[in-house]
Amino acid sequence: MSGLALLDYASVLIFALTGALVASRAQLDLVGFAFIACLTAVGGGTVRDLLLDRHPIFWVGQPDYILIAVAAAVLVFFTAHLMESRYNWLVWLDSFALSIAVAAGTGAALSLGQSGVIVVLMGVSTGCLGGLMRDVVCNEVPLVLKQGELYVSCALAGALTAVLATKLGLESLSVLGLCAAVCWALRAGSLLFGWQLPVYKGRPPRQ
Repeated sequence: MSGLALLDYASVLIFALTGALVASRAQLDLVGFAFIACLTAVGGGTVRDLLLDRHPIFWVGQPDYILIAVAAAVLVFFTAHLMESRYNWLVWLDSFALSIAVAAGTGAALSLGQSGVIVVLMGVSTGCLGGLMRDVVCNEVPLVLKQGELYVSCALAGALTAVLATKLGLESLSVLGLCAAVCWALRAGSLLFGWQLPVYKGRPPRQ
């Protein structure tokens, strides 16, 4: 199994767990859990493969991805009540899933010889879109857009790190490792220490 496939499997599993946790907060039934878990798990990767014209789409070629997502949904359905704070589990699992998915997206684009701009965009979209779909469908405030936290900027920094590391001649494994590490470190710093970018503050119009 290739390194990129392993990254996809890992991101699918962890994103599926986050999707199921959001489904538990929405008090959905088991089918709803499975649907949200699958949507979250493969949403970003599906957009990536469509934009990169990769055929077949990763989960169509390997249906095991869907089975893993469904298994994660079933697990959370029967164990979510044991968690003291499902939201804390959600945000931390999501931070790991984000960093792994960004690495998977950048790796896929790099493997196809795409330009730096496309590599960065594929990393960001793979990392962010599945979680965005999850939160919008479940009527949650999207973590991607939550004020006062770094999220998309973490994905952007990780993908840019991968592009720079590639230009410096690092091996692909080191490139993807650095990508994931930078992305997760920034996201974790935002959650733990309140790191954030300046936000827009409206001002009254001049007379």
